[in-house]
Amino acid sequence: MAPPPPSAANVSQPVIDSIAAAAQAPDSVTQPIAVVSERLPWRHTFISLKVRNFKIFAAGHFIAVIALWMQRIAQDWLVLQLSGSVTAVGITVALQFTPSLLLGPWGGMMADRFAKRRILILCQSMAAVLAAALATLALTGHIEVWQVYLIAFALGLVTVLDQPARQVFVNELVGPAYLRNAISVNSTTFQLGGLIGPAIAGILLNAVGAGWAFAANAAACCSTVSMLLLLRKDELHVTAPTPKRKGMLKEGLRYALSKPTIYWPWLMAGFVSVFAMSLPVLLAAFADHVFDAGAGGYGLLNAMVALGALSGAIASARRRVLRLRTVVFSAGLYGAMLCLSAAAPSMVWFSLAMVLSGFWSLMFLTAANQLVQVSANMAIRGRVMSLYVMVLIGGQAIGGPMLGWLAEHLEPHTALLVSGGVPASAATVVGILLARKSSLKLKVDLRNRRQMVRIVPQASGARA
Repeated sequence: MAPPPPSAANVSQPVIDSIAAAAQAPDSVTQPIAVVSERLPWRHTFISLKVRNFKIFAAGHFIAVIALWMQRIAQDWLVLQLSGSVTAVGITVALQFTPSLLLGPWGGMMADRFAKRRILILCQSMAAVLAAALATLALTGHIEVWQVYLIAFALGLVTVLDQPARQVFVNELVGPAYLRNAISVNSTTFQLGGLIGPAIAGILLNAVGAGWAFAANAAACCSTVSMLLLLRKDELHVTAPTPKRKGMLKEGLRYALSKPTIYWPWLMAGFVSVFAMSLPVLLAAFADHVFDAGAGGYGLLNAMVALGALSGAIASARRRVLRLRTVVFSAGLYGAMLCLSAAAPSMVWFSLAMVLSGFWSLMFLTAANQLVQVSANMAIRGRVMSLYVMVLIGGQAIGGPMLGWLAEHLEPHTALLVSGGVPASAATVVGILLARKSSLKLKVDLRNRRQMVRIVPQASGARA
């Protein structure tokens, strides 16, 4: 079983009980959720890695993420080179994410009904086959855009099952006391892979072409399957499968809409997903049409985003409380950073803006993910997370081709302004609504050097 955390970073039993109570209560208010009794020492920033099963899972996930980023960069650049169209890159993104938009709730229902580990083994095996097929076509020189479209859509079908099962499986690996930290570790792993993968992909694209990046992803999927088989089943925090019955999807939706700590993050995820999560599409346009930096420049820009996101993941792991206002604030700053980057006069300044964009993107994503997960009862969490993933991933099916069309028919700068401006505006409106509902106000105190600007209640009431 998982070892107890060191005393300096101990998660108190009342805190665990409060999290469980909040998850059980469908009408829980939007109070900040405390998750550690005191600030973590730096050596305990990623304390969930002390759990053996999670350490194995994280190692396999890290390898897979590097290869996944390599395939993503190689796939987008290959489509751009084959078609000469940024819109075509957006269509590829849409095809990969449309299945999650249409079938996401069904995937969550499967995650609640069946063993998550078995689902992940099946999905990673299928992903390996698809990546191998893409590698074979590319390496033999028979690759065409329609084939990339077809495989991207098939991979999207795999994601429908993989993502909700993966989200909920983290809890089975570490248990409730380590869940928030494990989510941050996963985010850090994903972004560290996002830092390494694009750089390697850029080198491979210039040296030997896209085929070897696809082959590396096929091998990494096989590695993930091996890691899943190495897990000790007797140390998993397995929850009893939910029996099939009528109205399961409606039950999950009704449950989620009854909890502010779930539906407000959903709403912000919708704006961010549609307008700001297809950033690689715009980066391809900037690398090719604005800065003339080629495949290496495209990989570098993606790596800069990942560098900022890695910093954001580490910062989120050390967050002591979960607040709804953090979700809204982070989404707004992410949008603002994208708008700021549209005014960058050179690739150097644009790259620096991408680092800041990546930081706030990850701060939003981890805060929203954590708040939704800890607010959901375990028996229904698969369906809740599938609906969240449907919004977060499925929104890119709309945003990808839309932003690609804007970048191609207007200009990349205009597309980037739209990409950041809409989430920033939505965050402003939602923030005002929540502040009025909770009777909050913004207080500026220049004498307080540590907190010159802070949010305080105007009167007694629930805190957002």
